[in-house]
Amino acid sequence: MTEDDDGFREFVEARYADLLRVAYLLTGSAYEAEDLLQSALVRAIRGWSRVEDPMAYVRKIMVNQHISLWRRLRRRELVTAMPPDRPVEDVAGLVTQSIALHAALRSLPARTRAVVVLRYVVDMSEVDVAGALGFSVGNVKSHASRGLARLRAVLDPSTSARTELERSRS
Repeated sequence: MTEDDDGFREFVEARYADLLRVAYLLTGSAYEAEDLLQSALVRAIRGWSRVEDPMAYVRKIMVNQHISLWRRLRRRELVTAMPPDRPVEDVAGLVTQSIALHAALRSLPARTRAVVVLRYVVDMSEVDVAGALGFSVGNVKSHASRGLARLRAVLDPSTSARTELERSRS
């Protein structure tokens, strides 16, 4: 094992849970999150000797892989007359809110979801998110604004209806 590999192992041991949380928020599934993270780590070790910011590097790999997978799967999606079964809501308010939030995140386009997750869940600055995703800062602000507006509309439709009513009165 080389010295670079040792650094990689230490990084994975120290940051695996944080990376898995980001992967889960991107995919919405524990199994898909583990697969996404594992494949990102396999890619990351190939260029490990050139990495300056390991967290940003692995997060960017995960986002890019998730967007690529999303594009491939989107082409295979089959629209049916009957919607798929939905999970039964749990009575616990926190669980219900968590499910609703994850569903709302999944409803966002992949790039917008990546911006929202990195900006507000991982708590990265707009400049850092722009660097990680290869966007301009203005593009990050635009994606974040649209993503938050969409999340508000999905999570609390009465708020968005009131906002539209107030706008129409002005």
